[in-house]
Amino acid sequence: MRFDPWNPDFVASPYAVYDELRREAPVSFFEPTGQWLIARHADVNALLRDRRLGRSYLHLATHEEFGREPEPDFQEPFWRVIRAGMLDVEPPVHTRLRRLVSKAFTPRMVESMRPRVRAIVEGLVDDFVEKGGGDLIAEVAEPLPVTVIAEMLGVPDADRHLLRPWSADICGMYELNPSQEAQHTAVRAASEFSDYLKGLARARRAAPGEDLISALAQIEELTEDELVGTCVLLLNAGHEATVNVTGNGWWSLFRNPSELVRLREDLSLLPTAVEELMRYDTPLQMFERWVLEDIEVGGVSIPKGVEIALLFGSANRDPEVFDRPDTLDVGRADNPHISFGAGIHFCLGAPLARIELVESFGALLRRAPDIALVEEPEWNPGYIIRGLRSLDVSCG
Repeated sequence: MRFDPWNPDFVASPYAVYDELRREAPVSFFEPTGQWLIARHADVNALLRDRRLGRSYLHLATHEEFGREPEPDFQEPFWRVIRAGMLDVEPPVHTRLRRLVSKAFTPRMVESMRPRVRAIVEGLVDDFVEKGGGDLIAEVAEPLPVTVIAEMLGVPDADRHLLRPWSADICGMYELNPSQEAQHTAVRAASEFSDYLKGLARARRAAPGEDLISALAQIEELTEDELVGTCVLLLNAGHEATVNVTGNGWWSLFRNPSELVRLREDLSLLPTAVEELMRYDTPLQMFERWVLEDIEVGGVSIPKGVEIALLFGSANRDPEVFDRPDTLDVGRADNPHISFGAGIHFCLGAPLARIELVESFGALLRRAPDIALVEEPEWNPGYIIRGLRSLDVSCG
């Protein structure tokens, strides 16, 4: 098998291909997308911190000046939303936005949310166990982070069912060479979500509450588009990864039953287990950056104006960094995985994600000690954001 992100077999198990890339071609050009693939942990980690690369180049040049084709006009509503969030901008705009939003994600603020996260998890798990199990992703993994982010933002209960479909449709644009249908779906979702958030922000500006949208709406230096882009990013980043770490993680435990028993018998391992599950089968397999100046990686010259693809899934299995990288070890102490990124774009919500995951896995291990897989799951077709369609389990 070769690197083929559209091949379901590769998506289901890319790690043998990554092994070969790291050994034979750690820096290689992938013609179908015009990207340079970066496979080794040291290179990925260094490039995430290298300011000669950026998530965007538009702070320096137009598409034409950078030698790129402009996006088609119909995508404009999508990119207006996405490029107003901090993930797709560079300093000084990124610095300003991150400073404003980070006030909601201080360690003290995030830790204060643990009791509420625990209460949400326990309610979901109790219902799940009472009915004897079902689809763990749809009934536990998805509702938890969506509920947490919705409560943070101040989205009314009656509207929360809209969030997950919007997020999933928007994230479809991030896949490699998305279809025309996926592009139009993402544009529609971005437009609908933007309109919804603008209406909510205007209402909260007039009558503020205790939520994050109310707080952001009072900040004069934050434009309406930036507020919308920030909220969309928080939803997408705040739940897509958590959902897929939960699904991928339980699937990894079911495939490694001795580690599941080990974790069940010693719940003090939960923090290291969560880190290991993120390393072992990370949901974000690839993170893309633009080359803003000529660089050299592993003896290979890469010119300005091209895109590199940092292979997180490969970096997290690099034997130069991880002992027995293809072995799941829920007690792994030395674990410098890069599933949350690095550098200025390191995931702002990482502490909250860790709390959600520890509480989620812990509640299921305590309340469903006999949880068991019903049937082998199938993977979603996406590669960049890689997760399961469903995960059917029994409890009792």
